[in-house]
Amino acid sequence: MQRYFLPPDHFTPNQCVITGQDAYHIQRVMRMSLGERVICCDGRGRSVVAELTHFDTDVVHCHIVQELDEQRELPVQVTIAQGLPKGDKMEWVLQKGTELGAVRFVPFVSEPTIVKYDQQKEKKKRQRWQKIIKEAAEQTHRQWLPELSPIVTIDELAQLEADTKLVADEEQSTKLSSSPSAFVQALKGLEEKQHLAVAIGPEGGFSREEIHFLKQHGFTPISLGRRILRTETASQYVLAAISFYFEQMGG
Repeated sequence: MQRYFLPPDHFTPNQCVITGQDAYHIQRVMRMSLGERVICCDGRGRSVVAELTHFDTDVVHCHIVQELDEQRELPVQVTIAQGLPKGDKMEWVLQKGTELGAVRFVPFVSEPTIVKYDQQKEKKKRQRWQKIIKEAAEQTHRQWLPELSPIVTIDELAQLEADTKLVADEEQSTKLSSSPSAFVQALKGLEEKQHLAVAIGPEGGFSREEIHFLKQHGFTPISLGRRILRTETASQYVLAAISFYFEQMGG
């Protein structure tokens, strides 16, 4: 069945309403008929099977026939704070990060950021980024639609609230030993439903001053293995490791 994310206020106990591009997709692209069924999600954990009951222009009315008990989300909530990368790499980070279970993305600019942030273009970029997130969430049958934060500064990033805050630090890769890493120790300390935030620098990485600054605001420097990863790869490493630890190892 096709899956669509709807705003929470488009749901009532027994009905839901699909509008905009999704309604156009149902009527004009998929050419569905009344009586067919789709899955509708409110982006905050609720998923239902809904039967198409009435078409209006750019509006599809549905009757909810079944509440779904799906378990698609990571046991912990993960925010990826990503230093703005060059080109379309941010799109890759958002798409793959959504597929791998992130619940929030916080793009930021820092001292080594190569990209020149253009505030006038942010609205258009955000629209495209949110579309990428939504499509990735639908494709992977997510129940939770990840949130996309406005672009922030390193000072604003330092104020990010989470139960555990980590920052990827290249220098930590030289300190790995046979004992559990700071990353593993952090995962061991997390309980189900707690919030983990991981900051990943742009192409230039973090300056030592920024690492020190983030440490002062509760971030723990961690290694992402012995190899230096590209910025667009780092978040995938983080999310895959978290998924394996909690979902495969039962951490």
